[in-house]
Amino acid sequence: MTGVVIVGVDGSETAMRAAQAAQQLAIGLGASLRVVSAFDSNRTEVVEIGTDKWIVSDAAEAEAVARAVAERLADDRLEVTYSAARGKPGEALVKEAEVQEARLIVVGNRRMQGLGRVLGSVANTVAHTAPCDVYIAKTDQP
Repeated sequence: MTGVVIVGVDGSETAMRAAQAAQQLAIGLGASLRVVSAFDSNRTEVVEIGTDKWIVSDAAEAEAVARAVAERLADDRLEVTYSAARGKPGEALVKEAEVQEARLIVVGNRRMQGLGRVLGSVANTVAHTAPCDVYIAKTDQP
């Protein structure tokens, strides 16, 4: 199988476990890996200190998270790219999968049990709306 494997990350340890599972799947499948971090709003702030000026935005923060994970997953056997995607996490992953024509989306199983399942989870949203196969990695235990 060639193509793209998508994984969603948010900077948490459980998301990193899902990303590591996605890395191994992508290597095994001969696919590339796209690391995606979602942001729900596009707030932007300008911070000025003396003559220095920084622009801080939700999109930039999400991209920084995705880039950091992509760098951790770098492997000679794998092409790894990253991006930030606007929207709620599950919806953003599905949209990214559509744009990239992904073959697989990997998500963690966080909030798949108990009250979290009633309130909704990224894995549940993705599993019900993905345009491709979905792999739910067991990330609630190391």
